[in-house]
Amino acid sequence: MTRFLLGLAALTLSAPVLAQTTVATASSPSGTLTLTVTTSGDGRVGYAVSRGSTPVIGESHLGFLFSDAPQMLRNMQLKGETKASTDETWEQPWGEWRKVRDRHNEIALTFQESDKLRRTMRVRFRLFDDAVSFRYELPEQANLKTANIAEELTQFNVLGNGRAWWAPAFESNREEYLYNDTPISGIGTAQTPFTMRRNDGIHLAIHEAALVDYSGMNVARVQDGLMKAVLTPSSSGSKVVRDTPFETPWRVILITPDAPSLYYANTVFLNLNAPNKLGDVSWVRPQKYVGVWWGMHLDTQSWASGPKHGATTAYTKKMIDFAAKNGFRGVLVEGWNVGWDGDWFATGDDFNFSKPYPDYDIKFLSDYGRRKGVHLIGHHETSANIANYERQLGPALDFARNHGMEAIKTGYVSDAGGVQAVDGNGRKTFEWHEGQIMSRHHLKVVEEAARRHIAINPHEPIKDTGLRRTYPNWVSREGQRGMEYNAWGVPKNPPHYDTELVFTRMLGGPMDFTPGILSLMGRGNTPIPSTLARQLAYYVTIASPIQMAADLPENYEANPGPFQFIKDVAVDWDDTRMLAGEVGDYAVFARKERGKPTWFMGGITDEEGRDIDLPLSFLDAGTRYRAEIYRDGDGADFRTNPRAIAIEKRTVTAADAMKLRMAPGGGFAIRFVRLGR
Repeated sequence: MTRFLLGLAALTLSAPVLAQTTVATASSPSGTLTLTVTTSGDGRVGYAVSRGSTPVIGESHLGFLFSDAPQMLRNMQLKGETKASTDETWEQPWGEWRKVRDRHNEIALTFQESDKLRRTMRVRFRLFDDAVSFRYELPEQANLKTANIAEELTQFNVLGNGRAWWAPAFESNREEYLYNDTPISGIGTAQTPFTMRRNDGIHLAIHEAALVDYSGMNVARVQDGLMKAVLTPSSSGSKVVRDTPFETPWRVILITPDAPSLYYANTVFLNLNAPNKLGDVSWVRPQKYVGVWWGMHLDTQSWASGPKHGATTAYTKKMIDFAAKNGFRGVLVEGWNVGWDGDWFATGDDFNFSKPYPDYDIKFLSDYGRRKGVHLIGHHETSANIANYERQLGPALDFARNHGMEAIKTGYVSDAGGVQAVDGNGRKTFEWHEGQIMSRHHLKVVEEAARRHIAINPHEPIKDTGLRRTYPNWVSREGQRGMEYNAWGVPKNPPHYDTELVFTRMLGGPMDFTPGILSLMGRGNTPIPSTLARQLAYYVTIASPIQMAADLPENYEANPGPFQFIKDVAVDWDDTRMLAGEVGDYAVFARKERGKPTWFMGGITDEEGRDIDLPLSFLDAGTRYRAEIYRDGDGADFRTNPRAIAIEKRTVTAADAMKLRMAPGGGFAIRFVRLGR
């Protein structure tokens, strides 16, 4: 038997390599990236990508595996080709950049099987100078009226050795895992986006854009650097069911020379989405908010009714007063509605999104808040029971709007594979958070909310793939480990996690990270691995148009100096510059406040302290600014002296540079106020 297996292996290794025929080529607008499309001797469609003269993606095959028909992989012949170019600039209603340039070259290739099925697929490639993207388009056709997709046969053959930062897919805690830092050859099955850095310095990230009515993509390593797409499962067996014609989401490979340019490339995901479908969205208001929330994670308050209930009229009124006094527009209240008593996590059947607990007078509170310029932020925890939520969705959103809510935080707490849905036959099914069912569900919620001028911020969400361009009321989401993990205990988020997060999850889009814990203490007075200055830096380094000041009011009142920065910092931007950074080591940003001349700068580092020298050339030339600096104090260290902070002011210009020390686990935050010439 051993001799047979060895002989089989030898036969496999010695099998002739089928000849490749180049059928098309294309380049990015500046010629930085080059695409080559081939067909093999048995008719497999493949693509390869080079950056300059350096091959980056080797031959990677494309196709589909169906659950009710032969695979679409071999016997493909090129039947048509079209090319186009785009160079336009569009404006975001909110975001990290007011204006986004979309500059790309496109090539669309139509392939048809040469066998008797004669099925057709089109592959549309778009090449940016910092990314290659492609999607499948399946036209309406006699032999493929409905595509029951068991799997995509999409490959990413990453060439060269290097490091990778990736979070595991298909585990019970959804997206909320620390990142693995491994060789590229050590990747298992990864969520997207995930990031790689080759030994020659080229950075790559793989993700998707425009995830609509489709299953979310993960990526699994096959061998060496060869990886394949793995779609999120479905209870129906087929991972995607779509009638033709339809288009898949875009598969995107960011390719850049360094880490800062990798972050800049995240606008590619926006550019691959359709423009705003909602029309006037001036009602979407970026804002800072406080909430009835952190006490629950500290276990000093409860979501459920009873003696520790957090969502009471009296306590919420106190939070509204605090918000009004300090310039916050919103107050998030969790645990306000009936359904939290007992084992809500098990089913979520008891949640009622229009019925407050008796000790929560929502009409009084909404009226009281509006008189003070403060709006309640709704909370709809579903326990991932979308069947229960969708039955109530319209009335629940009407109830929220009638009580002045401009935004709602939705929640889908359950183990992976625990989403409860109802199929067309009324049968309960269990789905995954990033399956096709949830892709449809999230858009349904966002669209229904938009009809009522409500913004949506989901936790335990489907991944961000740039759909906020099409639906600007989809303002933020969770989708990785946020600050709450630092409340609970072990394992907390280590400092290097945040510096990995910037170059992985944050490539997808805004995150409701819930920063600003100035107590630096979690449950049971366990220390949070951060310095005081780092908590301020998060407001600049981890972008979101809806930012929480997550700590308790008494902790802000006890720390008025650092709290001033949280009150001052913006959440919406005209411009963003990544000044310096390395994946997993540190990240430094400068951002210009939307519609104002004020700039903010923030930096975070891993467990190592760092001295950095930052030119201030992003400031307007010939203009003086008051730099309000919040930095790690002398001797600061997240392990031994986390509260050491220095707060100082100085006058600077664009010709200056600023030398700063980031302590281990630390950071800094600076506000630049324009003084004039």
